[in-house]
Amino acid sequence: MQRKDQGFTLIELMIVVAIIAIIAAVAVPNLLSAKLAANESNAISTLRNLVSAQAQFQSVGAIDNDLDGTGEFGCFGELAGVTPLNNRGNGPATPLDPAILASTFREPDAAGIVTKSGYNFILYLPDAAGAGVVETGGPGAPVANANVDDDNCEVFWCAYAWPVDAGTTGNRAFFVNQRGEIIQTRMDAFQHTGAAAPAWNAALVAAAADMGGTIAIGAAGVGGDGNVWTPVQ
Repeated sequence: MQRKDQGFTLIELMIVVAIIAIIAAVAVPNLLSAKLAANESNAISTLRNLVSAQAQFQSVGAIDNDLDGTGEFGCFGELAGVTPLNNRGNGPATPLDPAILASTFREPDAAGIVTKSGYNFILYLPDAAGAGVVETGGPGAPVANANVDDDNCEVFWCAYAWPVDAGTTGNRAFFVNQRGEIIQTRMDAFQHTGAAAPAWNAALVAAAADMGGTIAIGAAGVGGDGNVWTPVQ
């Protein structure tokens, strides 16, 4: 009996490879787009949680360094239960327990930046002039900046979220402050990406002198970073 060799011909293999290539060309961009959209949604959700955490932290008076009966807003380390609450001078010599921010925020880097799901986050508290300052101390030992002003810290705070790699992990940057409204920019004029954090007044009108300045949306014009900012729908 004569045995016949069985298998795919070269043409059949080329057809299969071509089909796989076509499927990959369609599926991979859609997968990356879905991941990018998920990162952006997560960033917005994280900022909303931060708004709630700050409101709770202040309302219970977790820190009242000037002892005037009005609580102050906290930095990541204080909200996440790693920084002793007496770091600014008065208060318990223990961290917040239970914490009101996720454990991710216990480890801001030396620049005060936390990375989560393709986005970087930074939180600013005001100094005596109302300008934003970030926490110090680095990973494992974050503390509120020594320049934080007690009175201004009862009124102001702000935070940003921006892509670790613009265009790959996210297309938009986001901002929120004590008012609770999250705004966004598509970064058409200036791209926030990587380890360089937006300045505290990036989303405020260019003439804003302190953290109480006008947010750069609508008729208010562009922000201090040159970008147009709009409300998150």
